[in-house]
Amino acid sequence: MTKWLLVGVVVFSTVAADMCQAWGARRGGKKGAAVIGAALAIMTGSFFAFLSLLAIADLSFAVPATAASIVLDTIAARYVLRERVDRRRWLAAALVACGVVMLA
Repeated sequence: MTKWLLVGVVVFSTVAADMCQAWGARRGGKKGAAVIGAALAIMTGSFFAFLSLLAIADLSFAVPATAASIVLDTIAARYVLRERVDRRRWLAAALVACGVVMLA
């Protein structure tokens, strides 16, 4: 159970950091720099959560399980950032999701 909790922390913090980076880069200026700084702090937390995950789980579990962030990044890019996401990227996200489900 702890493994999956850490996977969730890594995945959601990675997606949050990616969203902050994209928003901060678009915003620019001092406010954008502050958001990018927050993204850096979130990504640091994600890194240490990933290290904790590696301490209790095999690499062959940790890396594929945390790939779920690719799926959530794609969804967030489309619906939160309102980016255009083409079919190939949706297909790739679906394949990654299938892999994570198979791992579970």
